[in-house]
This record gives sequence, structure tokens and C-alpha cells, in this order.
Amino acid sequence: MKFPVDIHTHRLPPVPGTAIANRYPDTFVPEEGAWYSVGIHPWHIPATVTPVVRNEMNVLASLAGHPQVLAIGEAGLDKLADAPMAVQIKVFEYQARLSVELDKPLVIHLVKAMSELLKLKQQIKPANPWIIHGFRGKPALAEECLRHGFYLSFGEKYQEEALRITPADRLFLETDESSVPVTDLYSRAAEVRRVSLAELTEAIRENIAKVFFKQ
Repeated sequence: MKFPVDIHTHRLPPVPGTAIANRYPDTFVPEEGAWYSVGIHPWHIPATVTPVVRNEMNVLASLAGHPQVLAIGEAGLDKLADAPMAVQIKVFEYQARLSVELDKPLVIHLVKAMSELLKLKQQIKPANPWIIHGFRGKPALAEECLRHGFYLSFGEKYQEEALRITPADRLFLETDESSVPVTDLYSRAAEVRRVSLAELTEAIRENIAKVFFKQ
């Protein structure tokens, strides 16, 4: 079994199983040997919870238990998205509770909505891992996220000090929509953190085993 080294991408990797590909409920068609996350992105949510959205939520529930689906998401809260925050919260909470029920990690898209996210986390009290993907925030925001138990996943763009202060056991790397090879992201992250590439790779591999494969 191949372990993914890229925990969030919108492309299937050249070698199946080396990344977790993000899909929406209506685009999830699993390929042999590949890993996926499936969720409803806040950019795709309309102004109200329409029958179409409810159907998408039901479809997500039917797909989420698939053995190749390693995580739910990316779910999210985004104050720059068109959908009202109240609607986003409703759809996010549905996905968050589904991830708790299935004991699968939740991959989170977060833009300017930290207080809303923390309120939901306090209400739901999840035992499963919550991962903020594509983290670009300042070190102070990283510290706040870490204090509240989140994992942080860094992509092509980030503030180096935020990456440096993230403990090795809470860290992931991802390509997201970038075309930069994930191997380059690992090499750069190792330089920023002033550790060897082997040390960083092993630390993240242990996180992936623990969070996505329960090993």
C-alpha cells in the first residue's frame, strides 16, 4: 500500500496513491489505487440551502464511507465566498459531524472566519483530526490554530515563520492547485525548518499514518 505524501491536491498524481485528490460529490469516480477526500467547498454553496445542496449533502454521506476516501472536505468557511455565512456554517457543520461519525479527518478551507470555526469546534467537540489546508496565515494565527488542536497543511505559498513554529507532529504538506512538484515543497520546507529532508519526510509520513490510516 502506498502512503500519500501530498495530503491535498486537485490533480491525480502520476503515481496512484502518492497524493490525496480532492473531489466534490458529483465528480468522485475512484480510480484503482488512488486516495481521495470528498466534500462541499464553500465557493460551491448557493445563497440558500436548496434541494440541490441537500441532495449533494446526501450524496456526500453515501460516498464518505468509501474505503478510498481518507478524509471529508475540503469543507470550509470563507467570508469572501458568495454564500451567506449562516448557510456556509450549516453545510460545514453537516460535513464536520459526518467526519466525526465516520472518524475520518476533516480538511478545512478557512478564510477570515477563525472565530466561527472555533465556535463550531467547541460545539461539536470532535475527537477526529481537523486540518486547516493551504495555511498562509501569520505566526500568531498559526499559534492560535495549534493551541486549539488543529493540524496545519502548507502549500506553495506561506509565511516561513508560521511553518517553522508548527510542531512536526502537527504538520502536513500539499500541492493544492499548484503545479510545483510536491518533492520541491518538501525540500523547501526542510530548508525553512532547518532540518534534513529525511527527518522532515519521516515526521510527515508518521503524521499521515496516524491521521489518515490510524496506524
